[in-house]
Amino acid sequence: MTKSMATEDDFSQCLLLNTIKAARSLSRRYDARLKPYGVTVAQFTVMMLVRHNEGKAINAIAKRIAMERTTLTRNIDLLARKGLVVKEFAEKGNVKTCRLTDTGDALLDELIPAWHAARQELQTLLTGRDPDEYLAILQTLSKG
Repeated sequence: MTKSMATEDDFSQCLLLNTIKAARSLSRRYDARLKPYGVTVAQFTVMMLVRHNEGKAINAIAKRIAMERTTLTRNIDLLARKGLVVKEFAEKGNVKTCRLTDTGDALLDELIPAWHAARQELQTLLTGRDPDEYLAILQTLSKG
């Protein structure tokens, strides 16, 4: 069996590796902005999804953002322990839904400006480049 001929330079040009590195960096920046509010960017994302998908099954929400249902459920359970989200059974069947509590809704309203500030900070880093083009590329790569 021969060793792979991959070089370190091959890895520096790897779309997957660079995407993962960028995602981690972006998450750290957003987390830093949201830390004073006691939530992570993942929790913020879940809260936004819950707000805009109230009454929808947790499974459907997870599918919409390409997140494992168990990962989404863990985040929802954490937000529920913080008093920000309530899980409920849907009117029909054994389907679980969730909604923001009044406290969660108010907190989300406070978080949105911090999220906008983080987004603006990142767009500034792209000076001379088109943020919309970058976003379009990410959306293309995200289609499964």
